[in-house]
Amino acid sequence: MRRTKPQKRIPAPDAVYSDKTVSKFINRLMIKGKKAVAEGVFYQALDLLEGKAEGKPIEVFHQVLKKVAPRVKVKARRVGGATYQVPMEVTEDDGEALGSRWLIAAARKRAGRSMSEKLAYEMQDVLKGLGAAMKKREETHRMAEANRAFAHFRF
Repeated sequence: MRRTKPQKRIPAPDAVYSDKTVSKFINRLMIKGKKAVAEGVFYQALDLLEGKAEGKPIEVFHQVLKKVAPRVKVKARRVGGATYQVPMEVTEDDGEALGSRWLIAAARKRAGRSMSEKLAYEMQDVLKGLGAAMKKREETHRMAEANRAFAHFRF
């Protein structure tokens, strides 16, 4: 390693649930620095989820994130002129980051309605094991499984 790793920055917990994971999710949801808009979208989505899913909305959100987070990913490695897709285990933080990005991207791609409704519906689909975010996770796991033969290139 050539440099020292930068110190990890942990955002302040959000105002409503005092949860750092929620704060990170809102930051990923935010576009062009409009945090108040992102917060509104997220909290509205949780309100919509409250009526449709059993349990407290924050617990449901954590369930969704845990379910959509991948356990393995593939990373391109160049060995002797050839590029291999090498399967690697994902840390808990990386899994959470990938899962939340996939969840937000899937919600944005949904047709019609407001963003909060799209996010709530995507979260519902994840709980059922459906939706584009879950499809992305399964696809990533399949890629890692298919390239298991190159696991020895991990270094």
